Amino acid sequence: MPLMSNRPLSGLLRGSPFKPIQEHMKVVFSCVCLIPPLFDAVYREDDDLTADLAEQIKNLETKADKLKSTFRLNMPKSLFLPVDRKDLLNLIADQDKIADSAEDIGKIFIFRKMIVPENIKELLDELLEGTMEIAAAAREMIGQLDELLEVGFAGREIEKVSRMIAGVRRSEHNIDVIIHRTRKALFAVEKELDPVSAMFWYNIIDLIELISDQSENLADRLLLFLSK
Repeated sequence: MPLMSNRPLSGLLRGSPFKPIQEHMKVVFSCVCLIPPLFDAVYREDDDLTADLAEQIKNLETKADKLKSTFRLNMPKSLFLPVDRKDLLNLIADQDKIADSAEDIGKIFIFRKMIVPENIKELLDELLEGTMEIAAAAREMIGQLDELLEVGFAGREIEKVSRMIAGVRRSEHNIDVIIHRTRKALFAVEKELDPVSAMFWYNIIDLIELISDQSENLADRLLLFLSK
């Protein structure tokens, strides 16, 4: 009797092991898409909307967790693919960390009333825009896995994905620059904030940085696939 054959992803796994990874990434990206409106609600001090958006992120993260677990349980011990089973498991784990970081941001805004320092609002918006761009680029990369499989990880498709990987890396570098400027701006007004709020703002910035770092990790995973 096949393991958990009644689960919806089991059919996908019988086809391409990349399909459930792509489905998982769609949910992960949905988590990230809710971060900018979440911050906007915090800017406007709309506590009800903030709580609602944070709850939506939490529900999506739970869905992503379930997809990840089902993938692991249904994945065969051996695959006749140019990709190691362990590499695929690591790939979906890296994707899941993006959703985890998004949920952690939402939790902070639920459990603590956060007032945004005026001097970092513009930088935060710039940072969120960059984060959306790199997350979208990572989702697009994952969307190319089937095409790579069809051509045996060779040919023109390789060049296309390689350009995507290079683009993600450039985006991550740009975000690092914005992160540095945001931390510097926060440090400049740190004494005007209560110590706990300052600590949480540094934590929020770290979590946004994690999303870009984890998106770059996905690019590194794909580069590993291409090099084998």
